[in-house]
Amino acid sequence: MSERRPDERGFTRLPMLAESKVALETCTYCPKLCRTVCPVSNAEPREALTPWGKMSSAYHLARGDLATVEGTPTTDLETERGFAKVAYACTGCGACKNACDHRNPVYDTLFRARSAATRAGLAPESAKRVLAAFDQKASEAELAARRIDPGAERRPVALVVGCGYMRHAEPEAREALAVARKLTGRDVRLVGGCCGLPLLHAGDGERFDSHLTAFVKELSWFDEVLVLDAGCARVLRDEAPRRGAGDPRAELVVERAAKELAGLAPLGEDERGERVTYHDPCALSRGLGVTEAPRAVLTRLLGRAPEELVRNREDSVCSGAGGLLPVTHPEIAEEVARARVSEHAAASGGTWVTACSSSLRAFRRSAPQAKVEDVVTWIARGLGVSEAKDRG
Repeated sequence: MSERRPDERGFTRLPMLAESKVALETCTYCPKLCRTVCPVSNAEPREALTPWGKMSSAYHLARGDLATVEGTPTTDLETERGFAKVAYACTGCGACKNACDHRNPVYDTLFRARSAATRAGLAPESAKRVLAAFDQKASEAELAARRIDPGAERRPVALVVGCGYMRHAEPEAREALAVARKLTGRDVRLVGGCCGLPLLHAGDGERFDSHLTAFVKELSWFDEVLVLDAGCARVLRDEAPRRGAGDPRAELVVERAAKELAGLAPLGEDERGERVTYHDPCALSRGLGVTEAPRAVLTRLLGRAPEELVRNREDSVCSGAGGLLPVTHPEIAEEVARARVSEHAAASGGTWVTACSSSLRAFRRSAPQAKVEDVVTWIARGLGVSEAKDRG
């Protein structure tokens, strides 16, 4: 065994993670004060799945600790793949960073670890399948957009609903287009395709950067860019400028609606008696700090503030649907969603409103008997353009 301190050794196995050395060591040698907030390790209580465990696994894998035993090289790739897969047990919710005194960038580092694992040939098969199918899925989202909004003429406003809505919540995508046209009073084009986030989550950061740059360039032709999905909004407003892809100056549909509250007609007396609880998507609340706009919209429509979960706004708890968790760790993702469903039932029950296609899908799958709706459906009702039936 080397007599040098572990933290003095280089990242020989995953050199791509060298730039994350400080972040990895901060977690590896930390007393794990954030362990109680991780939705993954709360659903599957294993030390390896705590933020500390995931960062430590990436740290030791990156340094090549698993490639030697008592100084002798070994080729135990299965062990290395097991350590690499731990990096995929993260939704990117940011709760651990919120709880960390150092504000350590855990999910950013773990997503970089996924790219490093892909480059080293250690990525799980489930992630490889996502990468292989990405172009096809993006094409399907583009075709769905053109079914909803045919025509190729140039229009002043772009609406990015996100491929999650296009593939799994098309009625909400249709409503979003009607809402965008009503709110702006201008001609709006529904943008298809994908912002590329699945590429980042599946472990191809370089391809994500390239795809995102092209996507942002496409949006540069429009006067305004509206976005529906919380994850897409975070990519366009945070990741794109940070990665040098440009800044499309995207505005959330719910933010625009909150600026135009006078244009939203309050619901009728029979509808206003409905018990409604709002769920803060991680990308919207912790990611972008957008917590009041959805509440302002719902308050205007209901004539009162919506009900709250015990943990809300920046302290909200993840639905388990982000970061590719339903693909790489489906059982854990389902358990996380079930825990949120139980919390909702215990807190207030009634209609559950969110602002994220992934959360919408997760809650509907975990609680088919519950009434789960997107905030855009409520905006559409207030504007008189809703086509929704009871989608419970």
